Amino acid sequence: MQHTPVVGRPVRIAVIGAGNRGQSYARWVHANPDRARIVAVADPRPFQRGVIAAGDPDVRHFEDWRELVAEPERVADMVIVSTQDRQHVEPAVACAERGYAILMEKPLAPTEEESRRIVAAIESAGVLFGVCHVMRYMPYTDLVKSVVDSGVLGDIINVQHLEPVGWWHMAHSYVRGPWRREDLATPMLLAKSSHDLDWIRYVTGKRIAAVASFGSRHHFRHENKPALAADRCLDCPLQDTCPYAAQKLYLPVVREEGAVWPVTVITDDATEEGVIEALRTGPYGVCVYAADNTVVDNQVVALQFEDGTAGTFTMTAFSEQEHRKTQLFGSHGMLDGDGERVRVTDFRTGESTVHETGPTGAANAGGDHGGGDGGVMSAFVAAVAAGDPDLIRSGPRESLDSHLAVFAAERSRHAGTVEAVPRY
Repeated sequence: MQHTPVVGRPVRIAVIGAGNRGQSYARWVHANPDRARIVAVADPRPFQRGVIAAGDPDVRHFEDWRELVAEPERVADMVIVSTQDRQHVEPAVACAERGYAILMEKPLAPTEEESRRIVAAIESAGVLFGVCHVMRYMPYTDLVKSVVDSGVLGDIINVQHLEPVGWWHMAHSYVRGPWRREDLATPMLLAKSSHDLDWIRYVTGKRIAAVASFGSRHHFRHENKPALAADRCLDCPLQDTCPYAAQKLYLPVVREEGAVWPVTVITDDATEEGVIEALRTGPYGVCVYAADNTVVDNQVVALQFEDGTAGTFTMTAFSEQEHRKTQLFGSHGMLDGDGERVRVTDFRTGESTVHETGPTGAANAGGDHGGGDGGVMSAFVAAVAAGDPDLIRSGPRESLDSHLAVFAAERSRHAGTVEAVPRY
């Protein structure tokens, strides 16, 4: 399908879902006014809509995305769908049918059926579409892929990839936060680590054909609650020694940095008093051993690629919150990467070379995901401006392919089976 380029003006963007992810992408827009501008935002929360609008009186506000889609004329060139995971399908399908280019926060949807429905709607409408698999757009990823594509490693025989979620990030997002329950959001592997199976597929060029997975909610359980612990951190006599005490996670941040992530997630009043009140009354002040979380805190996925080679992926909560670590083992060399640099050893010469990406930001949402948040926005806006889908690294079929591996891994984890990954 031919896509009409945007000529002579910035790309107009509507944001559906004004939470942390929508705000992250909006910051890129406000920093690049010559390339894009926010023209509309849809969210039931006035404060969050105001953050997206950033004081621009020309930004149109909608309490519901349906009102935006129902406008007689399209209000923007593209929409960013950054609602909660279980609220992706309907706005994505409706926006596709109205002809909007769509950039969607990952994951596509909580189930395989819903994910296929989105992709079918996109392909039927013929609109530009990308998923925010931000790791594909990191400068570090460009470095790793350039090494793989150069041939210095030969044929990649094994992959070993680690996602160190971080003890405090696990407590924040996946024990106390919106992604703590599979029935309210998605499994951990989909909510957090769909990035990683997608990244492995992208940098190696190898399709994942079969998986086997093991994982559990091992530590963050009611039976592991210390005898003297209170149900809320502010009331707890163990707060000085507990690594998950909420006051230790949030109060230093608001005191030193002010209204930044993750403080802005737990309260609209990003002052010390506002944070204390949020911890006293809201979910982020609940003891991690008294929460209603259900997602796993550790998981391993064994991967078999279509060519018969293999790999492993490990997700753990019990680490520092830092960049992923990857080792690629090839027939002619190996790569050892830490998210900022790679060491390449050439078996033919015995020499090792270190390549640096340069400063790109922290691995989390407060640090642009190592340049990935800005990277995906830059690429998708460029694709809309030029009408060129080739500028999108994470299109509908590529994204569905890696999602299918995640769904298969979850079937394996629950059933104790080796699961084939279906094709899209």
